[in-house]
Amino acid sequence: RTLNMLKQRVITALILAAILLASLSSEANWPFSALTLVFISAAGWEWSRLNEAPGVRAWLTGAAVAGGCVYAAQVVGLPVWAQAVVDNGLNVHPHVHGLGLPLAGFHVATGVWAFATLVWVLGGAAVLRYGSTHWRQVPEFWRRLLGLALLVMAWLALVESKAQGLNFLLSVLCLVWAADIGAYFGGKAFGRRKLAPSISPGKSWEGVWSGMVAVCVLAALWIWADANLGVDSPSLYSRLWMGLGPLGMLLALAFLVAMSVVGDLFESLVKRQAGVKDSSQLLPGHGGVLDRIDALLPTLPLTLAVLTLCHA
Repeated sequence: RTLNMLKQRVITALILAAILLASLSSEANWPFSALTLVFISAAGWEWSRLNEAPGVRAWLTGAAVAGGCVYAAQVVGLPVWAQAVVDNGLNVHPHVHGLGLPLAGFHVATGVWAFATLVWVLGGAAVLRYGSTHWRQVPEFWRRLLGLALLVMAWLALVESKAQGLNFLLSVLCLVWAADIGAYFGGKAFGRRKLAPSISPGKSWEGVWSGMVAVCVLAALWIWADANLGVDSPSLYSRLWMGLGPLGMLLALAFLVAMSVVGDLFESLVKRQAGVKDSSQLLPGHGGVLDRIDALLPTLPLTLAVLTLCHA
């Protein structure tokens, strides 16, 4: 059984990687936008089912996520389908602008990311503090609406990151993956103090610290690669280094790792309240889409929020 499950995981991962690489290799924006739109809509379908709204309501929620993403992209002027011309030279620094304007070289107004920060920091703290006893007391309509908003903001941030260049996008995605891998192995080796035993018994504080160390090592290597290898755009780490300095970068990375943990715990709480192990079985061997992107939901928009602190 274990061997068969491993085989399923590998086959699914290879197929997904092939599809993702094909969409990333295109100079046009639409293959990546369309592919991620399908996945984020599937996550909306899963979210509805986890929150006592299966069947037609789940399909409607998935459709609403897709429609909300496309509409929001049009409102904020994000180039979803056509290729935008953006100066991604290594001398580009993120600048601070008013909430009604985007960062220099970006498309989405900084107010969107400020709102995302407010929702995730305050809302995430409230959910993790009171969610185990009060989550199901919130009407399912409002829970679905929250999921829709979180998924739309994450997709906007994902497409915005792609528009900045492949190197920038990969640096953001790898932050979450490095934190997850570091936390897994660090937790296995050193885990003693439970992080949130009522939500996810397997997670430990030692795992969180190990994830942060892994991200710091990744950042150092990526900054070196930016300076010595030919890249199409500055990575997240180079932007933070240039805009905030070494200490500011470390604090920003610690914040992003912490919020990736919040995203993971949030989805774990919702699944525990629903009495299921996986968000769905859409991805054989991997569970559901939400199981794969839970840590990305806060990290993607909050990465862009952190960049608003950078000064040239």
